Amino acid sequence: MLILNIIVVKLEDNVVTSRFYALTLVLATGLGGIVILSDQSFVNAQAQTTQTRKAEADRLLDLGTQQYKLSQFEPALQSWQQALVIYQEIKDRQKEGILHGNLGKIYESLGQYEQAIASHRQSLAIAQAIADRLSEGESLINLGVVYRALGNYSQAIAYHEQSLVITREIGDRRGEGSALGNLGMNYYAQGDYVKAIAYHEQRLVIAREIKDRQGEGNAMGNLGNAYRAQGNFAKAIEYQEKRLAITREIKEVRGEGQALGFLGLVYRSLGDYPKSISYYKQSLAIAIKINDRLSKAKSLGYLGNAYYDQGNYQEAIKYHQSSLEAAREISDRRGEGKSLGYLGNAYEAQGNYAEAIKYYELSLKIAREVNDRRGEGKTLGSMGSAYYAIGNYAKAIDYHNSGLEIARKIKNRDGERMALNQIGLTLEKQKQTDLSIVFYKQSVNISEAIRKDIRKLDRDLQNSYLSNVEGSYRRLADLLLQQGRVMEALQVLDLLKVQELEDYLKNIKGSDRTAQGVRILEPEKAISDKLLAVSFENSPEINDLLAKQIQQLPKSEINRVPDYLQQIPQGTVLLYPLILSDRLEIILFSPNTLPISRTVKISKDKLEALISNFRDGIRDVSSEDVKDPATTLYNLLIKPIETELAQAKAQTILYAPDGQLRYVPLAALYNGKQWLVEKYRISNLIAYSLSDFSPQPKTKPSILAGAFGGREGEQKFGQVALPATLTEVKTIANKFQNSVALTENDFSRQAIESKLKNHNIIHLATHAEFNTGAPDNSFIIFGNGDKIRLHEITDWQIPNVDLIILSACQTGLGAFGSGVEILGFGYQVQKAGAKNAIASLWSVNDVGTGSLMTTFYAELQKENVAISESLRRSQIALIKSSDYNHPYFWSAFFAIGNGL
Repeated sequence: MLILNIIVVKLEDNVVTSRFYALTLVLATGLGGIVILSDQSFVNAQAQTTQTRKAEADRLLDLGTQQYKLSQFEPALQSWQQALVIYQEIKDRQKEGILHGNLGKIYESLGQYEQAIASHRQSLAIAQAIADRLSEGESLINLGVVYRALGNYSQAIAYHEQSLVITREIGDRRGEGSALGNLGMNYYAQGDYVKAIAYHEQRLVIAREIKDRQGEGNAMGNLGNAYRAQGNFAKAIEYQEKRLAITREIKEVRGEGQALGFLGLVYRSLGDYPKSISYYKQSLAIAIKINDRLSKAKSLGYLGNAYYDQGNYQEAIKYHQSSLEAAREISDRRGEGKSLGYLGNAYEAQGNYAEAIKYYELSLKIAREVNDRRGEGKTLGSMGSAYYAIGNYAKAIDYHNSGLEIARKIKNRDGERMALNQIGLTLEKQKQTDLSIVFYKQSVNISEAIRKDIRKLDRDLQNSYLSNVEGSYRRLADLLLQQGRVMEALQVLDLLKVQELEDYLKNIKGSDRTAQGVRILEPEKAISDKLLAVSFENSPEINDLLAKQIQQLPKSEINRVPDYLQQIPQGTVLLYPLILSDRLEIILFSPNTLPISRTVKISKDKLEALISNFRDGIRDVSSEDVKDPATTLYNLLIKPIETELAQAKAQTILYAPDGQLRYVPLAALYNGKQWLVEKYRISNLIAYSLSDFSPQPKTKPSILAGAFGGREGEQKFGQVALPATLTEVKTIANKFQNSVALTENDFSRQAIESKLKNHNIIHLATHAEFNTGAPDNSFIIFGNGDKIRLHEITDWQIPNVDLIILSACQTGLGAFGSGVEILGFGYQVQKAGAKNAIASLWSVNDVGTGSLMTTFYAELQKENVAISESLRRSQIALIKSSDYNHPYFWSAFFAIGNGL
């Protein structure tokens, strides 16, 4: 008995209870009574059993890995859990740590993030206990990935930075690349695309150094995503295509599917839905072929979104329904919730609000079940919008208010501004104007604060939200103007320009001025400080009380002028039109006075038809009745403020046009006796909050000029030749010391960029197009065929440059847009460092252009003649000429900047 007890104790000490040991005991006692096993025999038996158990655990580990690759998450979970039990029994701590990490990945795939974190923390603890630095670094990476999925980017960055330190300490170059790539993805998720690109470029260098082709491809894919988010679609496509080529070269089929999906995303961003859908379908085919069910579910969802954007809601429903079924097959609860939400969006777009609400409720239930607070807030907002659409405003506000509470708790600033905007919209609908203004102001101010931090929209938000953001600025300005609160409306309109640029270029950081947002009046502040405590059942009474408090404020307090606007010199005015659906509002500001507004009764449709008619006439040199629409536009835009312009003794108009008015040269408005340029200097303003009105010392012109050239009647690089530009630039360069003229093939992008810092005026006598759509659709072409696209201009960094001139550019080709591409050019030039720009709204006869430019530079040589005044004088010279007096020749040219 003593011997048996000893054996049993040994068995218990080693936590080994296999049938192999039970059989050994039976045989030993059966053959010869109680037999004492030698220590060596026991050790050998134990080792054999441990090896058997380890082989079984290894088999389960491999089985789980195969199941995981096939998105069979539940079976993989069971296989790995069984393997984990065995590794714990045989005390294989390293494999135990690996299994905890694998289980963490499974839980992450299933959307069970708390369990994922718990598993990864166990993996980390084991790695630290056994001093396995390599596994420690991997566990930190995995923890960071989960926190990124939860939207906790600061925690994700902290874990990935710890991993980066460890990988560098132990010389793990592959792990270092992984840490850098994950840091890049964290900053991408935060909207800091510049930092994201920097980290992904470091990862790319390491991947190439260690010949990690898969890592190289992944880095390129992530770079492509970051460039897409920046609006740099050409680079995005370039990097995604490189990644696609690598995946095909190394036969990484899963990565090939991802690359195709990302290309689909780029073309969706470009609005090229047929191409986007084609790439998504190729990605889907690969996912089905390799039985990657998670990627299949995602690809189906992407296709649904593309069809939704296209307005094909029935097809969107079909694909989102398939995505829903695929998510349910793999128990992806978070993916299931998203699909339900997208189905709700599609049904809402069809006007089927009952069905939309049904799907939103199901999505909301899952978001709460999996503790997806961000998703919960988003779905509450969707519910609010659906109830708003059916006129149930009380429920709409309740849902938006609940979404607002969540957004504030989890510090989701995008969600917060959306909820505030929607509450403002609902209150406006209920005629509670003053309270509506408070919520709109809060929404706008959060937008400006976010921009200052270089934060972007949540990537999951629908593209339609961009127009909703712009719409909130317009609605707020409209309400303020209706109440005679003109200075506040002017602030909002100025911020609207910045928001339009943000939606277009995706690179607007804003400034300390824009970050201040719209001023909150004291009575509004009292309400703002306790917004969540407002009982919306009593909102009519609160609105009436607020209205009375605001009415008691002095007008000078309501229309207080920001200090930086006081820098505008005497004789200079700001002119801000606002196009609304039923009318045109005009705001005029001049120094030392309160701003004024004038309302002009004309619908947006009629105004845009007039603009189109005017543009057609002004570009037709044979048209003799161009003065008719020019007079009509004068009566709309200038006549209502003629008295105030005279009182201000205005000499310079800083003009910030709205919408399609950007396609109209203000200089060519006609009062029945003279063109507007004959009376005023005119310069287009991007936004006063982004402008510097302080006096600038005049420097001696040093010109870098380039000419497209070519022979009369020939085509060069798909463009009409501009032979007169050769004479134009040589004449200009010969007039000024330290000036250089580059022509035709010598006029390359590289040649210009190498000389930018040596000159203060850049004159490009070449084709440029500013087209609607993505910034990549707009470009400047060089004499050798090189191009620089709109988003690339900021790479120039030219703080020494006073002026950039594009003397042969065109805008509004094809259908008119909002004219934001023109605004975008001005902003990009200013962001690069140049103080002013001159461009043309259409390509003018190059002989006429040469004549105008010769006069312009002659005037610029004179002392104390501003850029806008030099342009004005050169335009008047053409008006008085016999050959070029039609506005086609001289009115296309406009200055951008403060013109002072």
